[in-house]
Amino acid sequence: MAKIGRELLNRLASDQVKGPFVTVMLNTHVAHQEIEKDILKFKNFIKEAKKRYTKRYPDLDWNQIQTKADAILNSADFWRNTTKSIAIILTPEETLVHHLNIEVDDQYYVGDTPYLLAIIKNAQYNYDYYLLALNRDSMSLYKMENNRLNTVELPEEAPTTLKKALGEEITGGGANFRSSGNASGSGQHGTSDKEEEVAIDWANYYIAIGDFLRNFIEKEEKLPLYLFGLPENQAMFKKYAKNIVSTEGVGVPLSPTSLSVAELSRGAEIISIELAQKQISNYKKLIEAKYYDQLADIKQTASLGRISQLFIATSNLVPGFGENVDEEYDWRQELNTIAIDVINHGGEVSLLDQADAPGQKALIAILRY
Repeated sequence: MAKIGRELLNRLASDQVKGPFVTVMLNTHVAHQEIEKDILKFKNFIKEAKKRYTKRYPDLDWNQIQTKADAILNSADFWRNTTKSIAIILTPEETLVHHLNIEVDDQYYVGDTPYLLAIIKNAQYNYDYYLLALNRDSMSLYKMENNRLNTVELPEEAPTTLKKALGEEITGGGANFRSSGNASGSGQHGTSDKEEEVAIDWANYYIAIGDFLRNFIEKEEKLPLYLFGLPENQAMFKKYAKNIVSTEGVGVPLSPTSLSVAELSRGAEIISIELAQKQISNYKKLIEAKYYDQLADIKQTASLGRISQLFIATSNLVPGFGENVDEEYDWRQELNTIAIDVINHGGEVSLLDQADAPGQKALIAILRY
């Protein structure tokens, strides 16, 4: 889970942010006409939220919320700089905006707690890590954070090229292998002194990169490191830059040469997919642990802090009504309240396809003891 998502969930599930809360979940767009529709939808949600808020909290001043909503409505920059969707959480004291990379159900909620299920879903397969773009004679470093890849600015002494790293110690004079011809004139790789020298430079360069990154990451944020490079370069780096590459065994087996940050980001989707598959595989094994799959049991154990992991199938995310249809109720809010209890007691909550859940159950809580 990405750090920013985890920190936001922990903060909102605790008492650090005081309610009541107006939460708006909204898919967003970039085309001008679609942006106008997004703004109108947000405006209408706030209008409806006012009715619910003033009915539920008659002693509170709605204008504190309205002022914050108006600031968002009137900000052209806000609507031009969006992701796939957004979660907007308003309280009398704060405005919290979290950019999401998933599609959501356009909706609003008013209550004593914020609506977190979409934020949870967005965060669960959202991994923060360093990405090393690796060639035989050059490297660059990037950081994936909240599904955005950004270039890491390295210090002057960083071994960004082989020549810079080894200087006068270069023995091969370059990073290209030489082919020698046989009697028939066909090209064939030989084992010349030149090739041995190049191989030595190759190994020494990767040792230098490994030493630098080990110290650099130690001083910066400690995140996993994955490789974007040809398979032979990745194998060589793992051999000589020991104990620095993440142990999950995932990476992008392509050359990063001449690729833009956007192209590197698209290539790095392989890493997220493979990490998610490993995570789901581990989830499925939890069916062997002690669990509850009935709502009444789950609610009680959540309030007692006994749930280690709660799994909610996305099929649950539909509107629902309680026994009294005249009383305001939403099944998703019921699940949201349970999720907040779990997070507030240090547990983990996941929203995923039912087929990926332990025992393929629609709702299941894995117990601590």
